[in-house]
Amino acid sequence: MKTIDKILYRMKRDGPVTAKMLAEDFQLTTMGVRQHLQGLEEDGLVDFEDIKAKVGRPTRHWRLTQKGHRRFADRHGDLIIQMLDSVEELFGLDGLSKVVDRREAQTFEQYQAQLAGVENIAEKLQILTTLREREGYMAELHQDGEDFVLIENHCPICHAAQRCPSLCQSELAVFQRLLGSEYQVNRQEHIIAGERRCAYRIIKS
Repeated sequence: MKTIDKILYRMKRDGPVTAKMLAEDFQLTTMGVRQHLQGLEEDGLVDFEDIKAKVGRPTRHWRLTQKGHRRFADRHGDLIIQMLDSVEELFGLDGLSKVVDRREAQTFEQYQAQLAGVENIAEKLQILTTLREREGYMAELHQDGEDFVLIENHCPICHAAQRCPSLCQSELAVFQRLLGSEYQVNRQEHIIAGERRCAYRIIKS
């Protein structure tokens, strides 16, 4: 993977970063990283914000632009949108709803099979995170006190979800069904709402 691709991937996965952080991660000079960042800025893929520090000069934090985010393309996004349009045209909103419901049922069955026999909530969520990572969601799991937070730094069905928002609600419903009434799953960040990532907080009921 080229250095510029590594930089873009790091920003996509972790959000804003400094040149110093990138230099340390990739074992490059800070000047070399800044040259890469300048080129990416000229291409419209990144921009920056200078954040005031308690001591000394402000720190420059680099982040992806909307164009930069689009470098991480949806999986067959245009084709899926065409199919959704065709389903609605041929079968109406009811037909489109049935397609979403069927996808939800298939996803639930697939995940449920992988979680069969697992009782520990942390282990369940780790398996779910691994499944989502394999599907291209750039998923990671964190524990926050007694809660868990499932983060998805990318959405490979983003364009389809913008066309058909019920796909997002369907995914939330799958998570809730998998974990049962003992836990609540709350979406706290949402890519479709313009945020950098999707984040789900899992709370014991």
